[in-house]
Amino acid sequence: LLLCFVLIICSCSNINKRFDEKTILPQSVTIAGGKFVDDYGRHIILNGINLVNKNQAQNYIGNEGPETFSNFKKWGFNVIRLGIIWDGLEPEPGIYNEEYLRKIDKQIEMAKEQGLFVFLDMHQDLFSVKYSDGAPEWATLDEGKEHITGSVWSDAYLISPAVQTSWDNFWNNTAVSDGIGVQDHFANAWQQVAKRYINNPTVIGFDILNEPFAGSDAKMYMPLLFEAYGELLFQETREKHSIEDLAMMWADQKNRYEALKRLETKESFARVMDAIYELNSSFEKGSLQSFYQKVATAIREIDSKKILFFNHSYFCNSGVNTALEPVKLQNGQVDTLVAYAAHSYDLLIDTDNVANSSKERLSLIHERINKNTKRMNVPVMIGEWGGLGSDSNGCDELITMYHEFFEKYQFSNTYWAYSQDMQERSYFKNTIIRPYPICVSGELINYKYDTTIGKFRCKWIENKGEDLSSCIYIPAIDMIAEKSVIRLTKEYDLSIVPIEGSNAAYLIIPALGKNQKREIVFTIEKG
Repeated sequence: LLLCFVLIICSCSNINKRFDEKTILPQSVTIAGGKFVDDYGRHIILNGINLVNKNQAQNYIGNEGPETFSNFKKWGFNVIRLGIIWDGLEPEPGIYNEEYLRKIDKQIEMAKEQGLFVFLDMHQDLFSVKYSDGAPEWATLDEGKEHITGSVWSDAYLISPAVQTSWDNFWNNTAVSDGIGVQDHFANAWQQVAKRYINNPTVIGFDILNEPFAGSDAKMYMPLLFEAYGELLFQETREKHSIEDLAMMWADQKNRYEALKRLETKESFARVMDAIYELNSSFEKGSLQSFYQKVATAIREIDSKKILFFNHSYFCNSGVNTALEPVKLQNGQVDTLVAYAAHSYDLLIDTDNVANSSKERLSLIHERINKNTKRMNVPVMIGEWGGLGSDSNGCDELITMYHEFFEKYQFSNTYWAYSQDMQERSYFKNTIIRPYPICVSGELINYKYDTTIGKFRCKWIENKGEDLSSCIYIPAIDMIAEKSVIRLTKEYDLSIVPIEGSNAAYLIIPALGKNQKREIVFTIEKG
C-alpha cells in the first residue's frame, strides 16, 4: 500500500486534532523484558543529551533557560542526563545545599514543560573538586599525596597519587571528619535526592556514579596493557620495546595516535584490552558491586519505582568487558528496574584526534556492551558518547558510526555534551539530529536512517488488542522528498503533529489492534 507523503503534509485535514502530546508521546518510562517501555508497554527509544555544568564558580548550574529546553525538543531529544555535582549538593558533611537543589528543580521543571524526561547523574572527573569536579574537599581523602597531570586531562587517573588515593579511601569507606564513612555520606546524599524527586514523574531515574575508577590498582593496569601491546608489536616488527618506552610513547598525544594505528582490527584491539579483564573484573565484582548495592539499597528505602542506572568501570568505556551484575532488592531478588548506563569512547577520546576514532574499535566496544546487556537482561543507555568539540574532518563520519551501532542494537543514548554553540556546528545539524522511532506499539524489529541517501526505514510487530499509536520523530517536514513514499503493510491511518516553532514533527501511526508486521519508509532530502 503506497501513499505519497507530500499529500499528507500539504493537506490540513490530515493533521488529526484528536492527537495531542499526552496521547502520542510516552508519559512515563519503566523497564519490562529488558527494554525501556511506557506504562502501556510501548517500546521506547530514549534519545537525548548530557547537560552537566562542572564550573564551581557558577555553583554547577548553567544559565540555560526555557529556550534551551525547547530546542532540545525541536531537535528530537526526549531525555536529558542532568548532572549533579556532589560538591554542590553537600558542601559540608550532612549539610545539603537547598539553593543548589532548587536550581536543579528549575531545570527539571523546564524539561517537564517540553515533555522531556530526566535522569540525574552524580558526575565526577578525577574524583574531586580539588582536581576537576565531583566530591567536595571534605570528602577528598588524598592523604596529602601529590597531584600529577599529563598531556591529556584524564591521564591524571593513571598517574596522580592524589587522585588514586582519594578513590582508595572512597572504596574503603574511610571515615571523614564527622566519623562517618565517605561512601556512607555518598549513599546518604543519594537518599536525599531520592526523597526530593520520589513523586516527580519527569525524573525517571538515577545514574549512581559517573565512570568509577579503581584507584591505586590502576598502577597495575597500564603495565599489563603495555605488555600486551608490546607483544603485538613484536609479532609484527620483531622489535622489542620496554614497558617504559611504551609508556613514554603513550604520554605524547601524537605518538599515541600513531601507536593506536596498530590496533585497527577488532582482533588486535581485543587482545590488548583483554589483558586487564581479570584485574578489572576483580574490582567490579568486589568494591564496585558492593558500592552499587549500598547506594541502591539506600535509594530503594525511599523509592521503589525509579530506574537505577549503573555505569561500568572507567576502563570499560574503551572495550574491556564489564563483570557487573544487576543489584538486588532487600528480599534477595534481582532488581528489575536497572539499566546499564554504558559509556562508549575510542582510546582517542580527549585528544585532538578524537574525530579519527576507529570504527573497528568502536564496533568491538558496542558488541561487548550488547553482549553484557543480554547477559544481565537489562536495557542499555549509552550515557556518554561523541565527546566532540568544534567542527573538524571526520566528525560527521564518527557520529554516523555511532548511530549505526545504536540502531543495530536498539540502544538508547545521551550525547556528550550540550554546549551553547553546538547548534552552529555542521555535524550537529547534519548527523546528530535524525529521524528515529520514539515509541512503537508492539515489538520493534529494526530501524535505520541512511544518511547518504536520507532514507529512513522502521519495522515493528503490533500485537492483537494494542490500541496506542506509534510515533516517529521527523526533523524537517519541508525536506521530505516529493517522490518520497510512506509504506505500511495493509491498512493505514497517518497523522502529522508539528512541533511548535520548528520544521520538525511527529509522525503518528495508530495501531490496528491485530497481530501483524508493519513497516514505514520515507526519504529526507539533504539541505
